[in-house]
Amino acid sequence: MPTFQYEALDKAGKQQKGVVEAASSDEAIQRIKLQGYFPTSVREQRVKKASRGGDGDALTAPQKKKKKGGGISIGKVRKKHLTVFTRQLSTLQDAGLPLLRSLQILEAQQKPGKLKYTLLGVVEDVEGGSSLSEAMSRHPKAFDTLYCKMVAAGEVGGVLDVILQRLAEFMEKAQRLKRKIVGAMIYPIAVIVVAIFIVAGIMYFIIPKFKEIFADFGVELPALTVMLTNASAWVAGNYPTPGAMAVPGVIYVIVAPFAIFIFFKLIRMTNPGRASTDTIVLYMPVVGKLIRKTVIARFTRTLGTLVAAGVPILEAVTITKETSGNYVFEKALGKVHDSVREGESFAEPLRASKTCDAIVVNMIDVGEETGDLDSMLMKIADNYDEEVDVAVAALVSLIEPLLVIVLGGIVGTIVVAMFLPMIAMIEKLNG
Repeated sequence: MPTFQYEALDKAGKQQKGVVEAASSDEAIQRIKLQGYFPTSVREQRVKKASRGGDGDALTAPQKKKKKGGGISIGKVRKKHLTVFTRQLSTLQDAGLPLLRSLQILEAQQKPGKLKYTLLGVVEDVEGGSSLSEAMSRHPKAFDTLYCKMVAAGEVGGVLDVILQRLAEFMEKAQRLKRKIVGAMIYPIAVIVVAIFIVAGIMYFIIPKFKEIFADFGVELPALTVMLTNASAWVAGNYPTPGAMAVPGVIYVIVAPFAIFIFFKLIRMTNPGRASTDTIVLYMPVVGKLIRKTVIARFTRTLGTLVAAGVPILEAVTITKETSGNYVFEKALGKVHDSVREGESFAEPLRASKTCDAIVVNMIDVGEETGDLDSMLMKIADNYDEEVDVAVAALVSLIEPLLVIVLGGIVGTIVVAMFLPMIAMIEKLNG
């Protein structure tokens, strides 16, 4: 009788491994469940030949096939490409095609790149007897923990096509939300960049010529004009710096955004830095509310999708915590995990953390009581997605007049600073 090796979770959510004898994989799954475990991976143990030649071929075959694919790619698979692949795979599975054939079709139609080479490895592993989730878990740069766990749940429950469809919908909604936020920020960022270059050009080329004219006429410059000419000298690198070589201020203007970005990344590489920046961002005026709504929409949709897929609640909370993207919510979900493990409520530690609005906690509480937690979480996610859309639109409508006011103030200040000495020159000439 065949022997199956399995990985499963017990009632406390701890990982268990073992072997079981059964006539088929379905019978093996049933026997594992009778032991009180939730199987996450079940595969038949194959007897391998002891031949050295056979082992050598088995080791070198994947490498030869990858080389045949041609090239090495660097970096992660783009979420956009992975989303399209997931939707196509779910469609092929729904149409009844064998899994291996579906993977081969999708791999063949991919252009050379990270995803194609990743799919080559997945196809080889599946051909070798691995499950789809095991094959995907060997490529973490393409398939994250959330993706692999949902696929594993679909394989165990025999509903891989349904799980892939839910996963595709989840990823499409996440991409749609990201596109809306990025699209809304393009206009103000473009205006700010253009305005910086225009003002820098005025300060570098035009203001020094006015300064020369004023010096020729011997006009006493007002304080506002002096400040502007000093700023122009700093931008052009003509500001007196005793004992050091003057560096044009325009260099600082260009380098500053990159320096700030790198400094921010370095801070977030440490746990205290990540905790402080995530906390500050959540409590920033205007932007903080938008980010909070975005994180709530993400974590409720992730958790709802995992629970609906049949993933045990403890493992689902752990995965959601790892993919929430914010330290404050990670800490809150860690307390939720401990509470659920102790047999207590899901909603209470979330209410105590004060990370979510009262309506979110109350809806989760109702979902727990009615046993419909996954549907309630998806409703919360849909609701907050709509609120994020409204918040983004409101932010854009607020940014536009602010940009007009700021740019108008800058241009007005330059004009006034230049005209004040000209008025004094006209008066001097008339006198």
